Amino acid sequence: MCRAPTGVTLHRGSQEAGSAALEFIVIGIGLLVPLMYLALCIATVQTATFASAQAVREAGRAFGTAPTPEVGRSRAVAAARLALADHGLSLPPGSLRVDCPVAPCLTPGSLADVSLGWSVPLPWLPAGLSDRAAASIPISATHRVPVDEYRSSPGTIP
Repeated sequence: MCRAPTGVTLHRGSQEAGSAALEFIVIGIGLLVPLMYLALCIATVQTATFASAQAVREAGRAFGTAPTPEVGRSRAVAAARLALADHGLSLPPGSLRVDCPVAPCLTPGSLADVSLGWSVPLPWLPAGLSDRAAASIPISATHRVPVDEYRSSPGTIP
């Protein structure tokens, strides 16, 4: 017959049996869900940042090669709209600005500054949670475009 050594007590059942699965679920959900949401927010902001940088570059190229400033501004908006659409985003009205430090715009050898400023909304946060609009992160991008020195003056037909 087998006997336990003296002073040793054998426990057949423990009150903590099965609690590891419960702890894993609680800690997993408590940590995993917020971390996944944080990763999603970071990815959304990073996408908007890359898209904004591409949009101002393309808008600057479109503006710098236009025959007149008016045509250049419409081309710049169209180029920025396309660049943002490539990333699944849309250009907010009035967010793209084209400034010329030297008047008139598109003077040979001058510069043009293209800037984009807008806010990207954070995912899954609806408007109306507070008095303000939906939670968003401001995004801005700028690009300086040199105008070709050997082009004709603005408004002249070559």
